[in-house]
Amino acid sequence: MKVFIIAGEPSGDRLGGALMAGLKSLRPDVTFDGIGGSDMTAEGLESRFDMSELSVMGIAEILPKYRALMARINETAEAVIAAQPDVMITIDSPDFSLRVAKRVKAKSDIRTVHYVAPTVWAWRPGRANKMARYVDHVLALFPFEPPLMQAEGMDCDFVGHPVVAEPVATQDQAQAFRSEFGIGDAPMLMVLPGSRRSEVAKLSGVFGEAVAKFAKGVPDLRVVIPAAGPVADAVIEACQDWDVTPVVLDPRGLNREDAQTRKLAAFRAADLALAASGTVSLELAAAATPMVIAYRMHWLSFRLIKAMALIDTVTLVNLVSDTRIVPEFLGPDCTPDQIAGGLAAVFKAPDAQKDAMVLTMARLGQGGEAPGLRAARAVLDRMAVVSRDG
Repeated sequence: MKVFIIAGEPSGDRLGGALMAGLKSLRPDVTFDGIGGSDMTAEGLESRFDMSELSVMGIAEILPKYRALMARINETAEAVIAAQPDVMITIDSPDFSLRVAKRVKAKSDIRTVHYVAPTVWAWRPGRANKMARYVDHVLALFPFEPPLMQAEGMDCDFVGHPVVAEPVATQDQAQAFRSEFGIGDAPMLMVLPGSRRSEVAKLSGVFGEAVAKFAKGVPDLRVVIPAAGPVADAVIEACQDWDVTPVVLDPRGLNREDAQTRKLAAFRAADLALAASGTVSLELAAAATPMVIAYRMHWLSFRLIKAMALIDTVTLVNLVSDTRIVPEFLGPDCTPDQIAGGLAAVFKAPDAQKDAMVLTMARLGQGGEAPGLRAARAVLDRMAVVSRDG
């Protein structure tokens, strides 16, 4: 069985690695071709080019790289057609992935699967109808997504969110982390400014100022930043001038398992967190860490997205739990004063988010089959149906 699999950013790479592991367990004869990062290469993929070329976010941010992205889109589509796999699986990164799928379908009958349903419930609902022309099957992370995809004629399976399969640190590991870094019983704030250089550049300044303002009311505050490897140097440089000197957890030089263990211990040890908008809110929920979410983007991207938005929150914990308990500060509201105020409110009532976080994990599949294996089974089951009916 030949699978052409494509991911364009770290979160997609993690999904791809778990899916590949699931496919290998169910179909030992499977082989892979495509584009991915470290998780996918660990499962046997030899990436055709560096996945980081595709890690571009935001309408205004994409424009300067449009020509290079289009060249990679055409190159990848031709590679898929030439390889003639049994299935092509694209993972998230819709600006890249769905354009590849469209070109592949225009010139072949290769089965196409897209992992991570587009957020048609958030904005641009017409995308589901358009992608149905060239996507056969969707793997959804959220339980409310399959009906939206099926209504447009695509197969769609809820396979669970990968966060529910990730380990969570114990209280003993959290205490050991606090001891290792001399934090003791002091209040600990974890700051997560993103995994892309563009995010770190935009958020580190405002986050630093917000932390300084918040710290005035918590004089013994300790700050920890678990930096992603690709942006660790940028994080270290960006926070050099912060009024409150943070402990930066630099994963470079550590093996992967040790770096992940230390990061998870930090999540569990933190009293609260300030994080960039994204899936990290689910990681914080898994660790039961109260949070404040903030994000700043190009003013044009923000205005365009806000004008098209169908929802009043972007925080996944709020959406999945159907609450609005996690405070968020986006676009023009992403200011030091507002963020500091949000941190102070959460710090005073740390248990207010507890029920929403527990409900979120349950709705995302906690306690069930691992999402990667569930996704692999869905791919194979749908292919078997098509083969039998065909």
